[in-house]
Amino acid sequence: MAKEKPTNPEKEAKKLAKAEKKAKRAETDGVHKSKSDKKDKKEKKVAAAASDAEVTTKLLNGLEDTRPGSVAIREDGDLLVKVKSAPLLGALVPFANPLADEKVGKKVLKSVKKAAKNKTLKRGVKEVVKSLRKSTPASTSGHEAPGIVVLAADISPMDVISHLPVLCEDHGVPYIFVTSRAELGAASSTKRPTSVVMVGKDAPGKKKGEKDGEDDFEEVYKDLMKVVVKAGRDVRI
Repeated sequence: MAKEKPTNPEKEAKKLAKAEKKAKRAETDGVHKSKSDKKDKKEKKVAAAASDAEVTTKLLNGLEDTRPGSVAIREDGDLLVKVKSAPLLGALVPFANPLADEKVGKKVLKSVKKAAKNKTLKRGVKEVVKSLRKSTPASTSGHEAPGIVVLAADISPMDVISHLPVLCEDHGVPYIFVTSRAELGAASSTKRPTSVVMVGKDAPGKKKGEKDGEDDFEEVYKDLMKVVVKAGRDVRI
């Protein structure tokens, strides 16, 4: 008959103590959590998020009082923030002349939006440069500008657009700067910020006098031309 191994009371006591300690840790650390505990935790997280959103709204509304133009909006439980304030002058390119003020800037962007709707708008450096180089030089008599160039003054690096004012002057094309490339992009009906656009009088491929059901763009173009030419004249004086 095989002999039974003698049990070690000390080892057995250690094993028992270890098992009790493990069971106790599982209870305190929440390894076995009930569904109600999980639900309570989730509700606490949602409440905390709502509280944070409320605090952020109050802070942004306070910012509106000190910096007019900044708006905080709460909609459908989500916090949508729209901040619109005057840009830092140091962030603008040094050659941004003429630079549209707030009133003129709104009019320029409104005209750009109408040009995009009328399909008479060229977007981006490549398209604008191509149109300028195809146009008649300013020295030619009876020259009519092919359009109006609108540039964003908050471009970095500035070399992206630094050559455009000179090119515009060589071809007798009036130009003006606005303070925000994001606003220029939005007015141009694009989802991305835009460095430069060119507002043309007639859409490519459309016969003169032809209308496609949209508002007449001719008056808008004339008004924009007057504003931009006047801004350029004031700077030169």
